[in-house]
Amino acid sequence: MHHHDDLERLASFADVLAGELPGAWSSTHLTGHNDGLAELTDRIWDLDLVAESLAEHPLQQAAVLSRPDGAQLVVLNRPGEDDGFLIAAVAPRAHPDEAYRGVREPNGIVVADDPFLGAEQVATDLLARYESALAQVRHHAIADIEPSRPDRVVLTWQPEGHLAAAPVGEAAAAVLAANGFVKGEQTGIYRLSGDDTTEQARAVRETGRQLRERGIDVALQHPSGRIAPSVTAPVAPLTPAPGAARASTVRSR
Repeated sequence: MHHHDDLERLASFADVLAGELPGAWSSTHLTGHNDGLAELTDRIWDLDLVAESLAEHPLQQAAVLSRPDGAQLVVLNRPGEDDGFLIAAVAPRAHPDEAYRGVREPNGIVVADDPFLGAEQVATDLLARYESALAQVRHHAIADIEPSRPDRVVLTWQPEGHLAAAPVGEAAAAVLAANGFVKGEQTGIYRLSGDDTTEQARAVRETGRQLRERGIDVALQHPSGRIAPSVTAPVAPLTPAPGAARASTVRSR
């Protein structure tokens, strides 16, 4: 079967499948030399048959099914097979690698070339395991975040050197967002990258200044759980927490 025929077959199957799954799903198609395919390969949440297939056959085309809450599934042709598809879960990019530790992969499934039967298999099998794994990851993502209060925002060090906060109130959230903190839509946690520690330090100083103008203190929580005094003066350039290293991802590649 030619590449174009493969893509049309895949796209047609995925479009119908998206309409048959519970909830509101949309379908997009990726093909050719596309950076999106490389990123997608890294995020396919499988260490079983889909990972084995990708190890032998680099991804050339895929259909991605997306739900408004950020959940995603990927539909792939089966290399060397004229019938059926591989369907796997996609790990959300919003969560840090550390949140995936200890969470079992919701490995993919093989479905026949029948989107209606495939939708039943996905809904009763893959989606159930995916939702369970997502719930564990989301729990891990917020478990170590020290809760803030209306009068104090706590910035919590993450293992990879980022800072995270769960602000209370729109004013605190707006200040964090204005200073480079990125909100995780599924958790509500705001994270500030530690890739550039000089920029991170500048952002923390400015965040503290703006919050204090609004009557809100800022404190730092270290990995030990110790809360540092409120940040009431410009701080020295921040460096990642002692011993912190970027966690190895458990997502399949």
